[in-house]
Amino acid sequence: QVQLVESGGGLAQAGGSLRLSCAASGLTIRNYAMGWFRQAPGKEREFVARISWSGGSTNYLDSVKGRFTCSRDNAKNTAYLQMDSLKPEDTAVYYCAASFRSNAGYAYWGQGTQVTVSS
Repeated sequence: QVQLVESGGGLAQAGGSLRLSCAASGLTIRNYAMGWFRQAPGKEREFVARISWSGGSTNYLDSVKGRFTCSRDNAKNTAYLQMDSLKPEDTAVYYCAASFRSNAGYAYWGQGTQVTVSS
């Protein structure tokens, strides 16, 4: 069975950092663009960041540009989201997702990991 499992969430102080990991099984992420999404209480799920399947390009939500960085380690079959300069408004459940060769919708999703940023 395909599984994407996020980890690394938790509590952080404003201005602090967290690194989220997305470990895949039943899927080889080297063939997939890896995206990150988040959903805060009472809000719709929103796109946060994406790294292409080749690793050659990234896209970010405007509000996280310069603070969040996508990366991937295909040998470990794991994608990462480095989050720096965290703000309380970053508080949300964060999800990773996989899109085949960056040309399809996100077919696979993780269960999410909670990120809480205090002021």
